[in-house]
Amino acid sequence: MEEYRRIADRVEAAVRDGRLTPGDRLPPQRVFARRHRIANSTAIRVYGELARRGLAVGEVGRGTFVRAAPPLPGPALAEATGAAPVDLQLNYPVAEGQSELMARALAALARPDVLAEAVSGPAAATGTPEAREAAVSVLARPGWAPDPECLLFAGNGRQAIAAALSALVPPGGRLGVEALTYPLVKAVAERLGIRLVPLALDDDGIRPEALAATHRATPLAAVYLQPTLHNPLSTTMSEPRRSELAELLRHLDLTAVEDTTWAFLAPGASPPPLAAFAPERVLLVDSLSKRLAPGLTVGYLVVPGRLRAAVAEALRSGAWTAGGLALAAATRWAGDGTVAEAVAAKRADTAARHALVRRRLDGYAVRTSPHAYYCWWELPAPWRAETFTAAAAGRAGVAVTPGSAFAVGPGTAPDAIRVGLASPPRAVLDGALARLAALAAEGA
Repeated sequence: MEEYRRIADRVEAAVRDGRLTPGDRLPPQRVFARRHRIANSTAIRVYGELARRGLAVGEVGRGTFVRAAPPLPGPALAEATGAAPVDLQLNYPVAEGQSELMARALAALARPDVLAEAVSGPAAATGTPEAREAAVSVLARPGWAPDPECLLFAGNGRQAIAAALSALVPPGGRLGVEALTYPLVKAVAERLGIRLVPLALDDDGIRPEALAATHRATPLAAVYLQPTLHNPLSTTMSEPRRSELAELLRHLDLTAVEDTTWAFLAPGASPPPLAAFAPERVLLVDSLSKRLAPGLTVGYLVVPGRLRAAVAEALRSGAWTAGGLALAAATRWAGDGTVAEAVAAKRADTAARHALVRRRLDGYAVRTSPHAYYCWWELPAPWRAETFTAAAAGRAGVAVTPGSAFAVGPGTAPDAIRVGLASPPRAVLDGALARLAALAAEGA
């Protein structure tokens, strides 16, 4: 890699991690050259590259100043970034023919009498008997199905998580989470005044002894975890570990929030959810966002009876209940086979996308599951995650997520990135993976 680009990557990483902030004045190019022990001509090229990336602007007579960097992944990974032409941060799968599938139910809802009922007011947190029965068909796994009377509904999966945490953890309370966790949970916890406590992981998920030791040292209010197709590691907890954790939750008098948003991609032979092992100790959250589409979705909560009133009140007070139209559509999509067809198509799609990963990233330290829509890439030395992320956006035209977005606690961010595989067309994904592999081979 040309030296000026390598140095520009380091400056960009400094902008993105806050060591350089918008409005900071960069040193004159000759001073910059001396500090970095490079030729003046190289410094000129560095400054030109920073300007090309939109990171710096020169003002005649005043110097060169840092501009606000194009946004790379925020903690919640919730909105499009526009940082690069190919976005491998957001991860919303779209099956071929999905819109046509969904249109069947929406056509029925267009009848004036049906539509009037669907939009007459906000849906109750408990939904309707028809919605609860439909939700059971969506959430059921081999060996487990939720009790319809334990179901509550949110506007989406994020709101379901927020309501669960709001009901379980008071402001200032401690929430145990996997040391690498879903970034949205970090953002929700910050807004609710919840302190996150990282729990050590092994290849089978949260280590029970780590949970026990952490809770006994300073009690936790609850635990949040992703036992099936963990995001970002793609691991799935074994049945013996789930059973062990369930017994530990009972022993410690703890409640867990189990996020199964991506579990629909797991094969039928996968273990039942943690909620099947300790239904009185586990609050399960899920949604239709990944199964179908984020634009018209609902979130599901399977809540132990002792917590149902508190979680329902959190949904109402937070304005997190599902909209009537979305709930009516979701009920029809579950009943007419739309959800099942979309799930089958997306399971097949993951296999095709993983073939691209194997082809393009062969030889690199990539952790994933053939059933997941993401992979965890432990970068080769001497790459650092933030520097690679900046270089990927600036030179490869690909936005990826650095490990720091998932890490909990200081000094725990690994030099790894998450690569989302779901959103772009396969041909676009193939080209993006090829450019990322070529960038990694250049070295930092």
